[in-house]
Amino acid sequence: MSFEKVQSVLGSPRQVLWNLLLISTGSLLCAVSVNAILIPQEFIGAGFTGVALVLHYLFPSLEVPVVYFAMNIPVFLLGWAYVGRRFFLYSIVGMLIFSAALNWSHVPLPVENKILGALLAGIIMGVGSGIILRSWGSAGGTDILSVILLKRFSIRLGSTVLAFNACVLVAGGLLFSLESALYTLVYLYVNSNMVNLVVTGLSQRKAVYIISPSWENISHGILEKLNRGVTILEGQGGYSGKPEKILFAVITFRELSRLKRLVREVDPNAFMVVSDTLEVMGHRIGNQPHW
Repeated sequence: MSFEKVQSVLGSPRQVLWNLLLISTGSLLCAVSVNAILIPQEFIGAGFTGVALVLHYLFPSLEVPVVYFAMNIPVFLLGWAYVGRRFFLYSIVGMLIFSAALNWSHVPLPVENKILGALLAGIIMGVGSGIILRSWGSAGGTDILSVILLKRFSIRLGSTVLAFNACVLVAGGLLFSLESALYTLVYLYVNSNMVNLVVTGLSQRKAVYIISPSWENISHGILEKLNRGVTILEGQGGYSGKPEKILFAVITFRELSRLKRLVREVDPNAFMVVSDTLEVMGHRIGNQPHW
């Protein structure tokens, strides 16, 4: 394969370094969560890591990195078939980095309280997984399944993680103590929400609908002051029967307060609806990760 083809798949050297930095940082955080909290507290864990931990608790001779690596082999075939060559190659690197981090990173975190340990482990693991998924690859395991479901069915990453982990949790609760499973449930919930927050929450887009007689001035303000596009929809008042102009725009969370101020200055009585978006695709305003 020529250098040009490799670059078209992996990106420029700067992009390669950036993605490797994201994958390495996220993998290190996830490994710290496993080695410093999950294993000492005997929590079950999340995703393929959780399955590897269950097998390790049942058969101590089975090392977590080895089990995790072996479980990922069939999953990577799905990544190649359904996601793409670039994601596949970066994910192989991510799996190797995470497996190495699991084997070598042993940072002590003196947290004895199990609830606090579950909260801290969920935060660290969720942030680490989210950072990895901000890259063009993953660390393997349920990350690949999550991306496949997001691309094909628009199922949120954290939702897929939570559903898979529920199955692991039930199995762990049956094999081990119910108390350990409940502590793990706290960890899984925090982990799931942190993944959504890191991947999409910090770049959450808002869909805005505005109805006002001064729609022209508001529209010009959105275009000129916010530098955002706006679409004018045709509507009709249900009670009055009069035609109405409805403004539709997608903005970032940081721009929401500016838009509210703009609308209040033009028409304090304007009707305005703001809603969250699952994902947005498109130039400049899009927030869907480019896997």
